[in-house]
Amino acid sequence: MSDILERLRAETKAAHEAIERDLAWETRIASLAGYRALLARFWGFHAVLEPALAASLDDAAFFDPRRRLPHLVADLRFLGLDDVAIEALPCPQLAPPRGRSGAFGALYVLEGSTLGGQLIAKQVGRRLGPTVESGCRYYAAHGRDTGAMWKAFRLRLADEASRGDADAIVAAAVETFDAMRHWLCAAPVPIPDGEGRGPVAKVSQRG
Repeated sequence: MSDILERLRAETKAAHEAIERDLAWETRIASLAGYRALLARFWGFHAVLEPALAASLDDAAFFDPRRRLPHLVADLRFLGLDDVAIEALPCPQLAPPRGRSGAFGALYVLEGSTLGGQLIAKQVGRRLGPTVESGCRYYAAHGRDTGAMWKAFRLRLADEASRGDADAIVAAAVETFDAMRHWLCAAPVPIPDGEGRGPVAKVSQRG
């Protein structure tokens, strides 16, 4: 394990545990409405952060395969929202990353979430019925390539830390965890069934 990865795991531990505690994702995915509302909050977060990361990194070959906003759009469409309704969802006000080091710190949070997302995808499928190909693409993340993508990210992260500002990477990761927690745990905006022109997905609920 690289020095920067050890630092990140140690110094973001409190922030990571706080978001897992406060988000209570098992409660959020207990109903179709709760799951859809959670994805809507994720959409707002990624809609702001991903363009900022792309601009800071300026490396489309590396970053574009890691974008998960299209997955969120696909999931929300499956769950009954049309493009107009999706674009109208609220977004947080986030400070842009402070240079490449700050971008790598923020991306550490997003990429790290793909690992646990595989398990959450299975839980969602068991409870609500959406499959990886339909309503759970966000949590499925990179699918079978998730492990390889994480390994590649770790190598780039270590290289960036050796040439850049390791302190800035760690600080940005902590800030991203905190910003995500505050945004995701805020009161969700109600999304009535049938909002938008698309049909509400017929998803079986398996309590």
